[in-house]
Amino acid sequence: MTDCPKCAAGLSTPLCCEACGVLLSPEKSPSPFEALGFEVAYAIEAKALKKRLLRLSRLTHPDFFATAPADQRALAEENNAILNNAHEILSDDFRRADWIVKALGGPSESDERQMPQAFLMEVLEWNEALEDGRNAAADSSERKALATLQTTLSAERADTLAAVAASLTPTPAPDATADASLSAARKQLNAIRYLDRTLRELREIALEQSA
Repeated sequence: MTDCPKCAAGLSTPLCCEACGVLLSPEKSPSPFEALGFEVAYAIEAKALKKRLLRLSRLTHPDFFATAPADQRALAEENNAILNNAHEILSDDFRRADWIVKALGGPSESDERQMPQAFLMEVLEWNEALEDGRNAAADSSERKALATLQTTLSAERADTLAAVAASLTPTPAPDATADASLSAARKQLNAIRYLDRTLRELREIALEQSA
């Protein structure tokens, strides 16, 4: 990253200078990691991420440029929006992993639709239990079965997310040797999509039954 054009201090983000406070207009839209000044990596500490957001927001928030010229106000709004969007992506484990896989040249969800083979063996059983839940009366035994399924799927999601972390740690290089890791991460992310969709449906069934 280049130095600040105003004070020549080193820049940690292309959006502003933390040394002199000047707003900057990046030549190209920065990645979420670039915007917040982090190296591309799946592992990221939530506390450090929040601290960076607060620090940079104080330098880019439009409220601090209320009396500035129109172009500076517009730049503050744009840069602050970039920061907030970057934080939304990096603070979400799924979205952060999805971004990394795509950015490193891995398959998208449309390119790779498969899930891990071992995971598929469980899906049929879960789908059957979910179908039973859709069609059954809202009795106590059925509610208990659905609650058990929800607990199982939540635990499976945590385990699958840990597998994503393992696939992306250390961060694969964007070359042929990374293909296996990126493909594995994509399949695991597909599994998490299934789990999130199923967990959402379980919550909806539970609400309908309680009503």
